Amino acid sequence: MLPRLLLLPPSLHSLPARGSRLLQHALRPTGSPPLSPPLSVVVLPRPFRARRAFAMAEHTDAPASSSSQPPQRHANRLASEHSPYLLQHAHNPVDWYPWGEEAFAEARKRDVPIFLSIGYSTCHWCHVMEVESFENEGVAKLLNDWFVSIKVDREERPDVDKVYMTYVQALYGGGGWPLSVFLSPDLKPLMGGTYFPPDDKFGRPGFKTVLRKVKDAWDTRRDMLVKSGAFAIEQLSEALSVSAELNKLSDGLPQTAVHKCADQLSASYDPKYGGFGSAPKFPRPVEAQLMLYYAKKLEEAGKSSQADKTSGMVFFSLKCMARGGIHDHIGGGFHRYSVDECWHVPHFEKMLYDQGQLTNVYLDSFAITKDVFYSCVSRDILDYLRRDMTGSEGEIFSAEDADSAEYEGDPRKKEGAFYVWTSKEVDDVLGEHSELFKDHYYIKPSGNCDLSRASDPHNEFKGKNVLIERGDPSAQASKHGMPISKYLDILGECRQKLFDVRVRRPRPHLDDKVIVSWNGLVISSFARASRILRTEAEGTKFHFPVVGSDPNEYLEAAEKAASFIKKQLYDEQTQRLQHSFRKGPSKAPGFLDDYAFLIAGLLDLYEFGGSIQWLKWAIQLQDTQDELFLDKEGGAYFNTTGQDPSILLRVKEDHDGAEPSGNSVSAINLVRLASLVSGSRAAGYRQNAEHLLAVFESRLKEVPMAVPLMCCAADMFSVPSRKQIVVIGRKDAQEFEKMLVAAHAEYEPNKTVIHIDPANSEEVQFWEEHNSNIALMAKNNAAEDRVVALVCQNFTCSPPITSATSLQAKLSPRSAARIAS
Repeated sequence: MLPRLLLLPPSLHSLPARGSRLLQHALRPTGSPPLSPPLSVVVLPRPFRARRAFAMAEHTDAPASSSSQPPQRHANRLASEHSPYLLQHAHNPVDWYPWGEEAFAEARKRDVPIFLSIGYSTCHWCHVMEVESFENEGVAKLLNDWFVSIKVDREERPDVDKVYMTYVQALYGGGGWPLSVFLSPDLKPLMGGTYFPPDDKFGRPGFKTVLRKVKDAWDTRRDMLVKSGAFAIEQLSEALSVSAELNKLSDGLPQTAVHKCADQLSASYDPKYGGFGSAPKFPRPVEAQLMLYYAKKLEEAGKSSQADKTSGMVFFSLKCMARGGIHDHIGGGFHRYSVDECWHVPHFEKMLYDQGQLTNVYLDSFAITKDVFYSCVSRDILDYLRRDMTGSEGEIFSAEDADSAEYEGDPRKKEGAFYVWTSKEVDDVLGEHSELFKDHYYIKPSGNCDLSRASDPHNEFKGKNVLIERGDPSAQASKHGMPISKYLDILGECRQKLFDVRVRRPRPHLDDKVIVSWNGLVISSFARASRILRTEAEGTKFHFPVVGSDPNEYLEAAEKAASFIKKQLYDEQTQRLQHSFRKGPSKAPGFLDDYAFLIAGLLDLYEFGGSIQWLKWAIQLQDTQDELFLDKEGGAYFNTTGQDPSILLRVKEDHDGAEPSGNSVSAINLVRLASLVSGSRAAGYRQNAEHLLAVFESRLKEVPMAVPLMCCAADMFSVPSRKQIVVIGRKDAQEFEKMLVAAHAEYEPNKTVIHIDPANSEEVQFWEEHNSNIALMAKNNAAEDRVVALVCQNFTCSPPITSATSLQAKLSPRSAARIAS
């Protein structure tokens, strides 16, 4: 059962108070006091439908087609905003305000509570609540008469979302979008919930009833409400601004944390369908990153059997995902999550942060196995991003909606309409190859969403098919009596034909907002692909939707995205970022994740062959991040600058969820930066990294599965000497490119690649200022007609290496032949 939860003061209902509720592990960085304001919880059970896992309230009688375009009779203040989500509500009869002082002042002036509604443009149940309530004149009148209503795009203002989502989660252990919270005029939370249907039904209060009860409580018991809200914020603030008295990690903790996290994940592994945990299944890339990192440690310790078992869980999971319906076989990329255990029927929205992280996990798997299955999936994602999610200046957009119309002019939208197929549609498009294709992708006249009870419990996809590969292609080719190469060619041609038909369908809504943090994740994946994919076997054949691009095009895509952010969202004078862009920079400043994720992307952009300017910018951004977010006394980074008085909580986030935490990424950034520079700056980076990790020591000890990337960061910090590979020579030389490819050919998370052209005065000057040892290496090994590499570790460097094959042999003797060509 998935409950719908509504927080109400005890006076509003007859249920007894339930006592204190502990903060959830994901919200409690260290041992924190329980949160126990004088609020009780009305728990209203409903049948669980995994398809709506993001919505904490399932509306069983909500129509499958849930979105529509209302007649535009109204125009509220949101009409002048840039956020796609806010613009979706610009013509509601609700008198919406954007988050800001105008709304706060109006609430103070009228002495009324605030109704805060938070969502995002590709959120299915946000659309449902809009249609049912916010487009309803009666509901709008209640909101307009009794409240000041504020609409917030959680992707544009993650700081606002964090405050009130944390409040709701801390009180009853769950949350989701749309988030519906009632506030006092001074922004203290009074009560909250998620999605509410418009009317009372089955003994459960609807949204109109909720509004009336809140109005009555405000009029008759205001002091109690306000005090309880202030109390909640005080306790959350204390719990979430944790610090560490000592700035040292306990001996052995990093290794223990990695081992324990891997054990916890292994215990949740699904050996039948892959993945960690049960339905609904979310691709949480940090889990795969931890397991691959741990497998590498086991291999280095001579425990090959354990290493293979650990990495095998990741490889099998990635194959199941790529063959499942969570993967868009026709257009590329991955949907948000699978509602069933077999990765078949997804929630169809596509999020940029998933694409970037998944690409990197597939790239790592290719680097380890050299199996082009993984490299092709990496290309599949990146080619989708270049085709459908990239703007004219190289900026990369945020998301595509799950819902779309079934045909042009259809006023209603349905989830997955763009992506699903009937058997007849496939027959009509593919002709003679239809049966082969339908057999391969499990397409049936009755529809194929029948592999699990969780796949389609309400028959929303009756007669429809979500493509899934259930058989091995080689076995399928034999079954059809043809060589595997011909079989794969036919499948590729069929996918191209279906794509050409699908592209004429009404497309899902594109959220063309450009978010710095998410672009940082994708800059990393594009940059890494540019060199890692160079080790694909010569003659590798690609099939649609994979384009088969020269990997250098991926480096260009990374540089264009970084250039857009620097041009549009970075102030050269203040050296500060803005959070997002759509028809201009957003009002919101950059947050911790924006700095941390972008720095990580820039470090990859430099290490994988980009200009020295990207490394310079990464160092500048780290300086700014330290100035704005670092708790210099208590350690670690806050999520906001603390300069906006309307943001009541300043959180030190550690949970590595769908996105990694800013602190986990920052810890790794600091370790990497310390290996690039020298002297006091390097020492400062390491000091900040260790203090950060010490802040979250209890999390690393007690609940490492909640912080898998931070476990990796702690172990990276503890490595006695990080391997450095220094490539020296003219960057326009063919051998220079081969050397870089060799340097990145193997999976080795504890290495740093530095490249320098001794003839480039800007590069030489940079290294003279930041690490004179690198400048000296370049000077001593400069030669017009050769490229050399040095492998350094434990304060010792190898003799100069003059060929890519020799460098590969030095780094991984077992696979030296792979780079020979």
